[in-house]
Amino acid sequence: MKAYKDRSKEELLTLKNELEAEYKKFQEMGLKLDMSRGKPSAEQLDISMGMMDVLNSSTDLKCREGIDCRNYGVIDGIQEAKELLADLIEVPADKIIIYGNSSLNVMYDTVARSMTHGVMGSTPWCKLDKVKFLCPVPGYDRHFAITEYFGIEMVNVPMTPEGPDMDMVEKLVSEDAAIKGIWCVPKYSNPQGITYSDETVRRFANLKPAAEDFRIYWDNAYNVHHLYEDDQDNILEILSECEKAGNPDMVYKFSSTSKISFPGSGVAAISASYNNLKDIKKQMSIQTIGHDKLNQLRHVRYFKNLDGIKVHMMKHAAIMRPKFEAVLDILEEELGGLEIGSWLKPKGGYFISFDALEGCAKAIVAKAKEAGVVMTGAGATYPYGKDPQDSNIRIAPSFPPMEELIQATRLFVLCVKLVSVDKLLESK
Repeated sequence: MKAYKDRSKEELLTLKNELEAEYKKFQEMGLKLDMSRGKPSAEQLDISMGMMDVLNSSTDLKCREGIDCRNYGVIDGIQEAKELLADLIEVPADKIIIYGNSSLNVMYDTVARSMTHGVMGSTPWCKLDKVKFLCPVPGYDRHFAITEYFGIEMVNVPMTPEGPDMDMVEKLVSEDAAIKGIWCVPKYSNPQGITYSDETVRRFANLKPAAEDFRIYWDNAYNVHHLYEDDQDNILEILSECEKAGNPDMVYKFSSTSKISFPGSGVAAISASYNNLKDIKKQMSIQTIGHDKLNQLRHVRYFKNLDGIKVHMMKHAAIMRPKFEAVLDILEEELGGLEIGSWLKPKGGYFISFDALEGCAKAIVAKAKEAGVVMTGAGATYPYGKDPQDSNIRIAPSFPPMEELIQATRLFVLCVKLVSVDKLLESK
């Protein structure tokens, strides 16, 4: 297939007329499709409905230690929930705290606590002249929203096939004491689906930050969210690597069952060193008398153990895999060889990252919306919503039914073609 950039002005004008006629047909269909967020589909939520039957009015609601889960108490989570989540993220059960339903809430709390009370006795961030965070890009918009909300300056760090550009990370962290953290989605990253290499994880663990209160915010969102049973990414465990490197306090590891059971009713957790956990519990003792232990108990009795979670996640994969493959097949079929876009083929996670020609992403998303398909906003994968190249678009295949997903993807590639032709015509 002849690349668009190699076509003459006359060829591009003819192509534009053909594409516009096809686009008009889509407009006449009156579509109302949403590919904007990585939400589980109703079919995925149905997989977990058995959890609703685990507890009822006649169930023994005492946990293994004999504590009545209906009552107050147990600030850091019942023991069997600690063991289940610890196995999930490969950490010791005594280095984990169980929270409520959202890891995003835990991350927000962690930043807020650092702002108001500092980290393990350090100066509260709110009393400092400047606080900065490193942000691997493209990245997770909700991470960036937290730091922006607190007025923290965000510094872009490019992603590579191995993870963040570690030469840049090491240099910035070692030279600037205002840098207090870095956001990471280390496995099947949002949105590219990249898993950090062993070397990248070890380099993280061996960082020499200028700030004593620097922390790695390690969001383990997609730890078991594989698409294939026989082709899965693996990653070194960051907490143990930090301990080996003599930096046991340098990482917060976040996780939840939100995209495993129910997004609105999952169980979240943070894992860290003993010193960090002691610091966190000071806040928790004021903030709560205990999170939802009945939900913790429900998860434990439903999944039973890590093997139960793995079997459950293969059911998710059976739903997700055809959707990812459908999108990737259409991208290759319609755009392969045209040199107007590039994308990665992730083995897990929730997104496909698409890079259009520079300066085209906003126009593509806007054109899709005009024809009835809502995409994640262009720029959302960068701090402050500003993609310097205006090229990255996050595709979220999970939520729409297959027929709608295929329809939406075909419209998307049509919009990519149209906007790309206009862009190339400008230079002819």
